[in-house]
Amino acid sequence: MLVLLVGAIGLAGAFLYGIDRTTSAPSETIATQKAAEAIESVFAARDSLAVDWDDLKNASDDGIFLDGPQDMHLPGPDAILNTSDDLVQDIERYTLPGPDGDLATTDDNEVVELTGFTREIAISELSAVLREITVVITYQAGTTTRTFTLTALISAYA
Repeated sequence: MLVLLVGAIGLAGAFLYGIDRTTSAPSETIATQKAAEAIESVFAARDSLAVDWDDLKNASDDGIFLDGPQDMHLPGPDAILNTSDDLVQDIERYTLPGPDGDLATTDDNEVVELTGFTREIAISELSAVLREITVVITYQAGTTTRTFTLTALISAYA
């Protein structure tokens, strides 16, 4: 009887874990895409020459990127994520299809704000011409706080 009870409790735990992972899948997808978008924003700033190499750092290192986790605001006029001009912008959002399952019919679509998500862009200098970009997206998945981290290298040369 004890062996069956232990087995049933283990099976129930695995079932609950599976449900938790399934319900958090949409948030994981969003976190993955938003982290990639942030990395692309840094590369676009470098490639467009909109920002000098010396400014592609965190604010604590005299750069343009805000330090620490930030609410996920839309990019400001500079079109670069996590800079000071973003703070007056709306929170990012995404659109889900309504009951008809069609995004083209906008009258029943659902717009969801990314409240509860934060984004941190941390830039570390590895050499005079090479830096590491680490983007950390933190979000709530049920009662659990989860993080997704994406790291890339960027050089001074486009």
